[in-house]
Amino acid sequence: MFHADASAALVQDGEVVFAIAEERLNRIKHYAGFPSLAIKACLDFAGAKITDIDHVTIGQDSDANLAKKVQYALANPARILNFIHMRQRKQPMRDVSFLLANALDVDPKTFRFQQHHVEHHIAHIASAYYCSPFEKAAGFSYDGSGDFVSTMMARCEGNQIQVLDRVFLPDSLGSFYTMICEFIGYPQYGDEGKVMGLAPYGKDTLCDKLAEVIGLRNGSFNLDHRFFKPLGSNQGMQVLPDGTVRLARHFSNRMVKAFGHPREPHTELTQREMDLAYAMQRRFEDVFFHLLNQLHRQMPCEDLAIAGGCALNSVANGKLFARTPFRQTWIQPAAGDEGLAIGAAYHTCHAVLNQPRRFVMKNPYLGPEFSDACIESNLKKSNLRYRRLEREPLLDAVAQQIAAGNVVGWFQGRMEWGPRALGNRSILAHPGLPGMKDVLNARIKRREWFRPFAPSILQERQREYFEHDHPSPFMLHVYKIRPEKRAQLSAVNHVDDTGRLQSVSPEENPLYYELIRAFERKTGIPVVLNTSFNENEPIVCQPEEAIDCFKRTRMDVLAIGPYLSLKTENS
Repeated sequence: MFHADASAALVQDGEVVFAIAEERLNRIKHYAGFPSLAIKACLDFAGAKITDIDHVTIGQDSDANLAKKVQYALANPARILNFIHMRQRKQPMRDVSFLLANALDVDPKTFRFQQHHVEHHIAHIASAYYCSPFEKAAGFSYDGSGDFVSTMMARCEGNQIQVLDRVFLPDSLGSFYTMICEFIGYPQYGDEGKVMGLAPYGKDTLCDKLAEVIGLRNGSFNLDHRFFKPLGSNQGMQVLPDGTVRLARHFSNRMVKAFGHPREPHTELTQREMDLAYAMQRRFEDVFFHLLNQLHRQMPCEDLAIAGGCALNSVANGKLFARTPFRQTWIQPAAGDEGLAIGAAYHTCHAVLNQPRRFVMKNPYLGPEFSDACIESNLKKSNLRYRRLEREPLLDAVAQQIAAGNVVGWFQGRMEWGPRALGNRSILAHPGLPGMKDVLNARIKRREWFRPFAPSILQERQREYFEHDHPSPFMLHVYKIRPEKRAQLSAVNHVDDTGRLQSVSPEENPLYYELIRAFERKTGIPVVLNTSFNENEPIVCQPEEAIDCFKRTRMDVLAIGPYLSLKTENS
């Protein structure tokens, strides 16, 4: 809370039963205020009241690393006032009882819960390790910043997470990535994922020059701070009164001297921007693998649990098996700060209360679902023509529509946890039609031309189509597509012949798995193109949002619950 991607999660008897980001409910992307709607949704799901809750835990602790903060402030006297402002800004987070009482209109005297604060990156690592099947693993978290730390390495075993090393601000791999994104004209919070898609269009012309900005040293790294604006009271990010997030300028005039004038947003991209994106991704990977190899030396095992906003860099994730000794990864699907809710809760469960581990997150479907009656009521209100189908006829009809080249909005079951649409709030299309990417952008998504779309593939067929068989159930790995399959996957084959895949198993999502199988029976391709069900907004959560998106865009088909609506019948 009071940080981008505010969220809430409910853990009951050691199992996470519900989790949701506030943005899905208030429709403000990357919302950074108090997650009152998400908290209410958690309580409503369980039929509980806040007075029933035993423990409330926050993935932020302003007292953590206090000595390092003071040391930095004293070494930079001009920043002391910023340090004081930072402490004052975070003070509201300390009085959780007041915030909850105000949000839920409850007398705080009736609360019985104990309150816990978990250091930011410990909560990140907890969100991955405690949700994984690993009994022992190396833990790794990295992002822009949190509690004055940008990177953490840990030994995870049994119930305990032992911190092995921290990288303190102002050194930050996340800030490095954000700064370059901003310099090449992508200054919004969350734009980093866009620029990752631009990188393969670049050439190796600026790698050596950009290496001056961030250097490797003794199993860690450091920034050349002359290329960055000084660390301010907001640590590079401002939360506006409406909960939206604005990034402060990260780069200094030294960047301008070294690389020329920054690109203005929405102007033409030149080869320089592409080459900078390429160099940035290459350098990011070099530092990432350097850190992981250092971690493996301290925690020599094959299993790696990863979280933090930078863990969404699926290109780097896909390469780590070749560049490090780790053989298995478990990456929190909500790797960014929304995942802190689950991580803080589980750290309290296991490391503080010493409750036994009994939960493995086998799928990300932790959000709300809606009854057929609720869905049909919304369809009637919308004046759409629709028909109800049984399971097999629905799957056959939708598979036929995708095979025919039509674009389908697919709204089923419980909403996904995390930023990726994983087959329950998805827009689906044929992965093998060369013009499909342009069709999706023109009709619905309106995304940058260089951003790829993702393939969802039957898990047992992954090895036939991709050059790596490590599963990617949360769409967090990019692998090379095999040469003989690239034509079949032309709409999801990126310029460097890769795909950010989602491997789909019948255990994780039986309905989506059966849909892909139905599509394969019609086309011979065990893959569908999957992108998020939205149009420049948070992913749809409720039926009325899906229906509205269907109506205002040039989507061909809406499959919502057991109901099917065709645009051709509603023109």
